[in-house]
Amino acid sequence: MAKKQESRCSFCGRTESECGILLTGLHGMICEQCSKQANEIFREQLKGRQHRANAEELKDIPKPQEIKSYLDQYVIGQDTAKRCLAVAVYNHYKRLGQPDDNNEVEIEKSNIIMVGSTGTGKTLLARTIARQLKVPFTIVDATVFTEAGYVGEDVESILSRLLQVADYDVETTQRGIVFIDEIDKIARKSSNPSITRDVSGEGVQQGLLKLLEGSIVNVPPKGGRKHPDQDYVKVDTRNILFICGGAFDGIENKIAQRLNTHTVGYNNVKNQMKIDNNDLMKYVLPQDLKSFGLIPEIIGRLPVLTYLKPLDRDTLRNILVEPKNSLVRQQIKLFEMDGVELTFTDEALDYMVDKAVEYKLGARGLRSIMESVMMDAQFDIPSSDTKKLEINREYAVQQLEKSMILHA
Repeated sequence: MAKKQESRCSFCGRTESECGILLTGLHGMICEQCSKQANEIFREQLKGRQHRANAEELKDIPKPQEIKSYLDQYVIGQDTAKRCLAVAVYNHYKRLGQPDDNNEVEIEKSNIIMVGSTGTGKTLLARTIARQLKVPFTIVDATVFTEAGYVGEDVESILSRLLQVADYDVETTQRGIVFIDEIDKIARKSSNPSITRDVSGEGVQQGLLKLLEGSIVNVPPKGGRKHPDQDYVKVDTRNILFICGGAFDGIENKIAQRLNTHTVGYNNVKNQMKIDNNDLMKYVLPQDLKSFGLIPEIIGRLPVLTYLKPLDRDTLRNILVEPKNSLVRQQIKLFEMDGVELTFTDEALDYMVDKAVEYKLGARGLRSIMESVMMDAQFDIPSSDTKKLEINREYAVQQLEKSMILHA
């Protein structure tokens, strides 16, 4: 009787008794050692392919000046914040294209915090730059978060939204950018310890630390509250860039106190005279954020600090007409869709700008005034035979006063 031939690995030729485990395929076999070696080869090949893809993608990255030029089309002024954002996004792309080599210098990410009063364009800058990016981008509001275990959203839901934007591709998610708005709303409520927990203030800041620094986080893919039976997705945040923005209402007082602290002697008095009291935000330092209520740990994880200037009358006037999506162009487009040619006189636009300066609500106040002025026209014109409409100062005054009486 012929002896049964022992199975052999198709790669190394070892028999089943020599290699232990032997996987059988349709046209061959592979042993445990060969499969491990093949896995290592595949891993190295994929790593090299990913690096080549990142290097190829790096060639198409818009340079900082190109990013700023794009922002200039939609956002008026705020050159300091634009330059800061452009450099951060460009460096973020370069970090993603960095080869995974132990001998190379490891580039750390530089998260950003933007400080500026309401209506100066923080969120608009974030939304505008998102249009240019080839990485997932999401905007979240810090006011909805609470410390883990309390009513509200956990900080991990920030990554849930980024994961959704990336179509649940973890690799793509880990290269994204997150804009956290209203970061000032999670400041410490008081510097003194209290018998009640600050679950929506300092507790949230503590929860954000691991995300900003870079760690592997268990993320509920559909968001919502965490519970033991839920499946989690592990996301590494080391390559996710975080941009934070907040109005920090009242921080000017902290800045003023700091600037006035060392006014002793003639030279210091002379330096004090150079301070622009109408724009104290330009002098903001990390220590002012600490005085406002951000914990030192979170300030240290947001190393790039920039500010947005308050909007003066000339800037508001330009915002009204110059950007590609300016308020005037939006109204003209809306009426054009009804076959109506809409025009504004310079006097009417000047009046709306004067009112916006008076209300001190920035660009948002400008939009509110425009909507109040145009409300009746938007209601009546589509049902009429009117083909041309001119908004003059008298009409704008009449409509705005009417709106103020109705809402008084």
